[in-house]
Amino acid sequence: MHKSIRSRALTGTALALAVATVLTACGGEDDSSSDAEAKGTATAKPAAEVKNPLVATFDGGLYILDGESLKPAKTIEMSGFNRASPAGDEDHVVLSTDTGFRVLDATGQALTDIEYKGAKPGHVVRHAGKTVLFTDGTGEVNVFDPADLSRGQKPEGRTYTSAEAHHGVAIELANGQLLTTLGTEEKRTGALVLDKNNQELARYEKCPGVHGEAAARNEAIAVGCEDGILIYQDGKFTKVDAPDDYGRIGNQAGSDASPILLGDYKTDAEAELERPTRVSLIDTEKKKLSLVDLGTSYSFRSLARGPQGEALVLGTDGAVHVIDPASGRIEKKIPAVGKWQEPLDWQQPRPTLFVRDDTAYVSDPSKKALHAIDLETGKKITSVTLPESTNELTGVVAGH
Repeated sequence: MHKSIRSRALTGTALALAVATVLTACGGEDDSSSDAEAKGTATAKPAAEVKNPLVATFDGGLYILDGESLKPAKTIEMSGFNRASPAGDEDHVVLSTDTGFRVLDATGQALTDIEYKGAKPGHVVRHAGKTVLFTDGTGEVNVFDPADLSRGQKPEGRTYTSAEAHHGVAIELANGQLLTTLGTEEKRTGALVLDKNNQELARYEKCPGVHGEAAARNEAIAVGCEDGILIYQDGKFTKVDAPDDYGRIGNQAGSDASPILLGDYKTDAEAELERPTRVSLIDTEKKKLSLVDLGTSYSFRSLARGPQGEALVLGTDGAVHVIDPASGRIEKKIPAVGKWQEPLDWQQPRPTLFVRDDTAYVSDPSKKALHAIDLETGKKITSVTLPESTNELTGVVAGH
């Protein structure tokens, strides 16, 4: 059933991904942020709350946008390259800065004092009512209940430190098990699973270049490899091999509505920047992988899922490609922005896709524009032109 952005209520079934989203996905091996210093966060009186806020970063700061009109409600100055991800509740967004993870009260339009300090803050993962932060520079994992952010203090939660610091990711399952990656600064090899007391339950070390994370229906958890994808479900690991010797699936998008994961797919290990035209669909029930050729390339910020589990890809042809994950058929192409090309530097702006419920938000940095598109009708709901070209794009999302 269609829900307009004016009447939408954020629930645990809301779906979202900035791929980069994200930080469930990222484009480079070094995901550190540059120096970040926030200014102008103190106000004489509390700002009026923003409805369903979006957050878009730019070179020098970030915009907090009204989720209905897309109009900027607040601009916060922050130097350096900063990343943004949903915190897991209806009010907050997690920012990655050079000092660590910082929590932004997007609804209240202010940075909080909640910070998880550490070099190279990386992936932010939401699953089963918990939010998990992975700090690449230290290997530290922090788990908390996002509902506790409303107290204004750093939530109490679980911590774990990896054997060695690396560019990694972690996720806590509904039963309290923690899946986290294995690796060093030079080499990443797989994943292990810990019980509630951080005692090892399972390990798999044949997933070279492990990267990214996504969850499918029935809590099938996957991490990408350079030769396929690794799935953890019901207490055991299963490796699904790629059809090519080098078939890297570094970024993935999952949905509770589907057992099939969406992933990117790259086959050139020597490329400075490969611009693939194929995406991968991984059936976590049948443990099979198939490829879909879009006829256009895309970037790591192009992958998302729709409210019914549709696989969504923002192509460099400017369209959002809507794929039936079960059949692999491209059902429709929704015009969003003009044609574009992925920049060589992964930190540089490019059109980005963020999905919340049945609305796709697509940025167009070349025109300093942001569009809200109804996924059901394919029509643009509203658009806005901003003072600066945006980079990261996310919003508040309650639940998984």
